[in-house]
Amino acid sequence: MKILICGKGGSGKSTVSALLARELSKNADRVLVVDTDESNFGLYKQLGFEQPRDFMEHLGGKKSLTEILMKFIRSEGREDLKILDEFAPEDIPKELIVGDDEIKLIAIGKIHEFDEGCACPMGALAREFLEKLKADSWNVVVDTDAGIEHFGRGVEAGCDKIVVVVDPSFESVQLSAKISEMGAKIGKPVYFILNKMDEKSQELSNLVDKSRVIGTVPFDQEVFKACLKGERIPAIPGIKPIVDRLLAA
Repeated sequence: MKILICGKGGSGKSTVSALLARELSKNADRVLVVDTDESNFGLYKQLGFEQPRDFMEHLGGKKSLTEILMKFIRSEGREDLKILDEFAPEDIPKELIVGDDEIKLIAIGKIHEFDEGCACPMGALAREFLEKLKADSWNVVVDTDAGIEHFGRGVEAGCDKIVVVVDPSFESVQLSAKISEMGAKIGKPVYFILNKMDEKSQELSNLVDKSRVIGTVPFDQEVFKACLKGERIPAIPGIKPIVDRLLAA
């Protein structure tokens, strides 16, 4: 199953992705985490891993991908965009994957240099990666970039379920409604996880579609410290019921 994690910037997408991946791995399932956020470098630290090389290096790097995209654009629809053939996680070159026996992490691509150009090639590759990935015996957790640009890129086409991380903010509530609308249009189920919850933020549950909420994640001081220091996220209560509901939904 491919689970796509999205939400506004700062809502805690990467933190929730790491927590879900750890809990999923306890079910004796193999877990592949796919980092499609080209501007956030924190996920690998939250998982306790080394930084992976960009997957797009396997395809010649950003310049090569840009050339493929430009050729497709110039064709004016006379040919289909094709970057990858169908593949399984086991087919990914080992030098591009980091992790342990339970969880593997791969990063599609990052912005590394000033003035290197837009992230469009990484977006196109992320969509193709998820569509061509055959992961029947794996659970795949996809951490996306902030907002809804990835919907415009069509990244969600290759996922099975969409999870919106909603924090106590007006922007996050509005975005959850928009993502629900987009999910319905493409026939993908959308679920909410309410994050950073404390006694002062309970009103959040009354501002979102309650039928989509599969759990809440409390504000946790140790998680806060780990994020601040770039350390592995500690386990916290409440994640197992969320995973159970997500798998059963």
